Amino acid sequence: MRGVDAPAVPPGSDAASLSRALAGFHDDFLATGRIAPTVRPVVADSWRRSLVGGLDPETGGVPAPLGRDALEELRRRSPLARTMPVVRRLLVEAATDAGLVVAVTDAEGHILWLEGDAGLRGRAESMHFVAGADWSEARAGTNAPGTALRTGRGVQILGPEHLVRSVTPWSCTAVPIRDPDTRVVLGALDITGGPEVAGPQTLALVRATVAAAEAELRIDRLRGRRSDGGARRPTAPARFSVLGRPQGLLERAGRSTVLSLRHSEMLLLLSEHRGGLSGGELEAALSTHGLSAVTVRAEVSRLRSTLGEDMLGSRPYALRAPLLSDVRRVRRALEAGRLAEAVGAYAGPVLPTSDAPGVVELREDLRLRLRERLIGSGDADALLAYAQGAEGRDDHEVWTAAAGALPLGSARRTFVEQHLVELDRQLG
Repeated sequence: MRGVDAPAVPPGSDAASLSRALAGFHDDFLATGRIAPTVRPVVADSWRRSLVGGLDPETGGVPAPLGRDALEELRRRSPLARTMPVVRRLLVEAATDAGLVVAVTDAEGHILWLEGDAGLRGRAESMHFVAGADWSEARAGTNAPGTALRTGRGVQILGPEHLVRSVTPWSCTAVPIRDPDTRVVLGALDITGGPEVAGPQTLALVRATVAAAEAELRIDRLRGRRSDGGARRPTAPARFSVLGRPQGLLERAGRSTVLSLRHSEMLLLLSEHRGGLSGGELEAALSTHGLSAVTVRAEVSRLRSTLGEDMLGSRPYALRAPLLSDVRRVRRALEAGRLAEAVGAYAGPVLPTSDAPGVVELREDLRLRLRERLIGSGDADALLAYAQGAEGRDDHEVWTAAAGALPLGSARRTFVEQHLVELDRQLG
C-alpha cells in the first residue's frame, strides 16, 4: 500500500468544531478560488481537480446508477467478489451494529456492493450512494472512495471536506484494494456514516480488512493455479500500459505482469513497429551508447519467455499477436478528434524513467501532439483535465487557453485566473 493520509479527525479533536471551520473554508474556496492553508493537502488537491473538471458544487450530484443487468455484469467480472465473505465478516457486521454502511467499488468507482444499516442506506439513496452508482472523483467530487482511487492512498473525508454541497452531512473512510501480485488497484473499501467514521480507529479497521481481503485474493489465486496446473489460454488481445508508469503493465489471458524497464521498452518499441525491427534497429532504439547484439538477443530471449513463443518472433523481431497499448489508444482518439477520450487515456508521459532514444522520441511526440491539439481546441473541459496532470499543472499556455474557453464570472474561470496569478508569481 502506497500510504495513508493523516486521519481527518486526529485523536482528541472535536469533530463538530472541525466541521464548522471546514464549512467556512469550503464556502471561501467556492467564492474566491483560494484554499485556506489549514485545509489538508489531499482535500485541497481534490477540490481543485473536481472544480476544474466541471463539477458544480452547488447543484452537482452523482448520475443515476447502472441498471441491474449492467451491475450484475460488473460484479461477475470483478475479482473482488471473492473477497466479500471476508469483508462481511470483518467489517460489515460491525458496521451494521454501529449504524454505518460499507461500500466496495471497482477500480472505476462504481459501487458494486453496499451493505450495512438499512436505515442509513435508505437515507443515502437520496444522493445516489447506492449499488451501481459511479462515485469516482470525476463524477462525485471529493469523497473517500473516489479520492482513494484517484490517489492510490487511504483517504478520510470529514463532512464539509466533500466538495458537493449535498454530500457534506456525511463522512467516510476508504482504502484501495490492490492485486496481491501486481499491486494494481482493483477497487476500494469504504465505510460511511457520521463524523465518527473519520477518526484513526476506523482507518485502522478498514486497512486491516483490506489486508485480509488481499490475502484472500492471493490464497484464491494459488488454489486456482494448483487446480489448472498453471495453464492459462489467451481469450482476448493483450493490453499494455506504459503511460505514467515507471514500468509497463502487461495484461494477458487473465493475468497481469509488471515488466522490467528494459522489457517494457522493448515491448513498446515492437508494438509501435508492426513490421518488426532488426537487431541493429532495436539496439539503436534502446541505447545511445550502443548495445551488443549478444545483449539484445539475450534480452529478447528473456522477454519471449515472459510473453510466450506464440507472441514474439525473430528475424526481424516482431509481435505475432495483437497488443493494445494505451499509447495507441491516445493516438487514435486524437486522430478521431475525441479530445476528452484522449486526455482521459493519457495517464502521464510514456515510461517517464526511460532514456532509451526510441522511447524518448515516442514520449515527446505524443506529449506535443496532445498539447498542441488541446491548446487550439477551445475545449475547456479537456484543457482543464490535462492541466490537472503533472505535465499541465505549471503550463501557463494551457491554463491561459482554458481561461479563454470559460465564461466570465464562472466559478471555474475564477479558479483558473487565480492559478494563473500564482504561476505568474512563481515565474517572476
